[in-house]
Amino acid sequence: PQLSKRKMRELSRPSVAELKNRVGRPDLVEAHDVTAADPDFLIYLKGVPGTVPVPRHWGRKRKYLQGKRGIEKPPFQLPDFIVKTGICDIRSAIAEDEAKMSAKQKNRSRVAPRAGGIDVDYRTLHDAFFKHQTRPVGMTYFGDLYYEGREFETRRSGDIKVGHMTERLRDALGMANETTPPPWLVNMQRYGPPPSYPNLRIPGLSAPIPPGCSYGYHIGGWGKPPVDAFGRPLYGGNPFDAPTPEGGSNLQDDYLGVGGAGSLVTSDGKALGKKRWGGLPTAEEEDESSEEEEESSGEEMESESEEEEAEEEEEGAVKDEVPGTESVLPPEGA
Repeated sequence: PQLSKRKMRELSRPSVAELKNRVGRPDLVEAHDVTAADPDFLIYLKGVPGTVPVPRHWGRKRKYLQGKRGIEKPPFQLPDFIVKTGICDIRSAIAEDEAKMSAKQKNRSRVAPRAGGIDVDYRTLHDAFFKHQTRPVGMTYFGDLYYEGREFETRRSGDIKVGHMTERLRDALGMANETTPPPWLVNMQRYGPPPSYPNLRIPGLSAPIPPGCSYGYHIGGWGKPPVDAFGRPLYGGNPFDAPTPEGGSNLQDDYLGVGGAGSLVTSDGKALGKKRWGGLPTAEEEDESSEEEEESSGEEMESESEEEEAEEEEEGAVKDEVPGTESVLPPEGA
């Protein structure tokens, strides 16, 4: 029997496991992606940086924000930088005056309103919006969409920095103090740094370990530093360098490996300068460059004087010889 078009489409669709095995980003595969006309191209588009995902309520039968009905919405509150201008006191005073008016006076004010009732100093308003204005809390980012119950989720703290662990996280991981290696250090030494932060300065991987610690697989040991056959670090930096007195590496404040002093040593032994582009030279660098220029100019002048002396000697020897009197005999001692 001949199969229908629907059966043919279902048989030609890959399973979720097959699709995950053959794409580069299996973490982006969803159950409904197999029904697309070209599932591989769809996953590729979903993995492109800056791609805005389709809202998650596209396939739901419930209407968007239908579950918000019946929930009391808190009244809107003016931001602090607007409240400090005194506009609330002026509005409350005007509201009190309107409450004392009769109905005839209210109708007359609606027909012929008086301008200038709310008068705030221009400088105060300017400073409020251009000097003291703050960013609202809880704003969504590019491509982000609000969904039901989002305001009840725990928000990420803005004080979190990449590469730094809090005391609460250390306690949860069973780390006694700052000199205890993290549990993922051995896997990082084996497989490399996180893909999202390839230039992250990690002690024991691409940065020196804290003072008083040692490499090894004993209790409290920092594993084995990743180096190649020639002893060069595989992931940049110098894990054998002496740590700073504070207990971190020389690039501890340089979380993403951008800026800062010193240089980055790659796996092939090349040293990459890490000075900021466009920076003005310091006084020491200017002195060094001037000394180098003076030395190079002195060497050039000496070489030029030697060349001129050699040319003068050759010209004098040619002038002493008379044309046609060259000897045909071999030189003495030949």
